[in-house]
Amino acid sequence: MMNNPDAEIIRKISNLPSLSAVVTELLTTIENEEVDFDIIAKKISHDQALTAKTLRLANSSFYGMQHKINSIQEAIAILGFRSVKTLITTTAITGSFAKPGNSQLNFNSFWRHSIATAVCAKQLATLVKANQDYAFTAGLLHDIGKLVLATQFSEQYEQVMQLRIERDCYIEEAESEIMSTDHSDVGRILTEHWKFPEDMQQAVANHHNQDQSAETMLTSIVHIADIIAHALDLSGDEEELVPVIGVSAWEKLNLTDETLTHVFKNTEKQFEEFCQILIG
Repeated sequence: MMNNPDAEIIRKISNLPSLSAVVTELLTTIENEEVDFDIIAKKISHDQALTAKTLRLANSSFYGMQHKINSIQEAIAILGFRSVKTLITTTAITGSFAKPGNSQLNFNSFWRHSIATAVCAKQLATLVKANQDYAFTAGLLHDIGKLVLATQFSEQYEQVMQLRIERDCYIEEAESEIMSTDHSDVGRILTEHWKFPEDMQQAVANHHNQDQSAETMLTSIVHIADIIAHALDLSGDEEELVPVIGVSAWEKLNLTDETLTHVFKNTEKQFEEFCQILIG
């Protein structure tokens, strides 16, 4: 059990890999549309690996382009700067955490679930006319606190995983008992450190909160997307438990059986391609 969890977590965050300068710049301007696209595009183009993966995402069936996009500048012109920022941020974040060699956390399952939640969150955002790119990014990051705990507190997190199996409980319950914090709160600290917008920080922090009457639409979207991703069993984790749906979040989205079926199908359809590009 950690005596002062937040202080220890903040100290450990400094051990995490730094995001590239251009990605950090994008994160600090994520809500600012008044930026010089050409300068940003040139900076991104200097990182060949980041550029290649971003263009693969831009050309995926997720965006349904009629012709191939060959440059970051072209991607910005066709998809819009906000969508390209989302793609670059996604690529950078999934590439920033090396596979933990001394952790019980299944790295592949973790990212599969995160990507499934992101894809589903974008689908839900479309239905309720919310910001699709915010929803995708928040969905991708909703469990990022697990990576911080698993990589920076590996011995304690091994106890968490063992307790989860022994009690057949939710992972956040085991985290709270062993570590006096949980991955949602750690995710909040990390997204605050990365200077994400406040509503995105809240969505990450509260995605397990079942009483969301005072929460934002983005939080409700991520909450429901997380549950759908678990229910579709896309992570491949045999120990996976489906969280309980918060009534307030469910009512806020006001989904019908028909729209839910649509979300299920599109999430499953687009999920595998994203996984192949982002995690191989």
